[in-house]
Amino acid sequence: MLRFHKSSHLSVDIFCTVIDNYGDIGVCWRLARLLAHEHDCAVRLWVDDLASFAKLCPTLDVGAASQMQQGVAVCHWDLMGSDSIKNKSSLTPLNVELVIEAFACKLPDEYVAAMATMDAPPVWINLEYLSAEAWVAGCHQLPSPHPRLPLTKYFFFPGFTPQTGGLLLERELLARRDALQHDAAAQAAFWRTLGLQMPAATTLKVSLFAYENDALPALFDAWANGTQAVLCLVPEGRIVPQVQAYFAGQAGYQKGQLQVKILSFVAQADYDTLLWMCDVNFVRGEDSCVRAQWAGKPLVWQIYPQHDDVHQLKLQALLDVYGEGLSAAARAAMQSLWQAWNGQAVDLDWAAFAEVRPELQAHAGIWSQHLAQNSLTLNLLDFCTEIGKIRAFKN
Repeated sequence: MLRFHKSSHLSVDIFCTVIDNYGDIGVCWRLARLLAHEHDCAVRLWVDDLASFAKLCPTLDVGAASQMQQGVAVCHWDLMGSDSIKNKSSLTPLNVELVIEAFACKLPDEYVAAMATMDAPPVWINLEYLSAEAWVAGCHQLPSPHPRLPLTKYFFFPGFTPQTGGLLLERELLARRDALQHDAAAQAAFWRTLGLQMPAATTLKVSLFAYENDALPALFDAWANGTQAVLCLVPEGRIVPQVQAYFAGQAGYQKGQLQVKILSFVAQADYDTLLWMCDVNFVRGEDSCVRAQWAGKPLVWQIYPQHDDVHQLKLQALLDVYGEGLSAAARAAMQSLWQAWNGQAVDLDWAAFAEVRPELQAHAGIWSQHLAQNSLTLNLLDFCTEIGKIRAFKN
């Protein structure tokens, strides 16, 4: 059974630097709205790049120093130290009870110094990147005392086990997903928003959100030359030029059994619906990977490449955790396709993956329900409460 947290009424500052691909700001924007809407927190989201953020929040005024958006105070955080922006946006921790430093972005020195002068300094959290690696559980909630000031920062790791911080999940998300998947009229309306009629039941519907990928031609060839009709929906992103190159010289994005539809930039809520309506979801990075798991459909993850290929360890860690409970054949087919999609294998075997897709579908539904027992926002608020109790006891 899902647990729910009473309204916390906390005042929260979240700091985020926008990194390429919108992943960091995507997670922070989702977290900010969850805290504000479901837990009655007063949230300020500090962002250094409003122009990029506006792709996720089209109503954003990119020229404003501070503004309210969907119940969240969005403030421009100028990393270069512009006094005019700082003064307009009140870059201080006054009355703030929880400070979240997202993905190891560095808080302004004056902000940290001000925290140290407070009678009751806020709980300071370093929200880390998501990983299924085993070492994460041992580092979750570890304290990191400031070298000079009477402050302690705590590491908070999202994850897939009860020993970690869990994942971001809106209260009614899975119920809305299930309702849509049983509402033919709502499904037809969704497809019309994409300029399409509802696909036939026999058509394989795939979403493809990806970075550049050398394996794309092999994947498209497998679909084009297969026996089943495939509708591939490609949200705007870095792989679009490759998609266009594949169909160069042809009329439209169609070849054999494959039809491709390129979509305009997809808002977060609409992206969830897209994932729910597809049979298989190719996703990239952190946020879309999590949302694909909430969709309860088979997925293929493309991890963001890192120096010295350390990302491959993270890829394998998620394969190991996510694959628990699958048959040997299903695990092997899934691992083979994930590795080929991430440049670890030469041959891309779509046929093997397609053969075990019914088992992967059943597994994905069970997995999403399992993950739903471990909410990151609830764990974060519980931890904040516990630190407050420890401080009160010490005093």
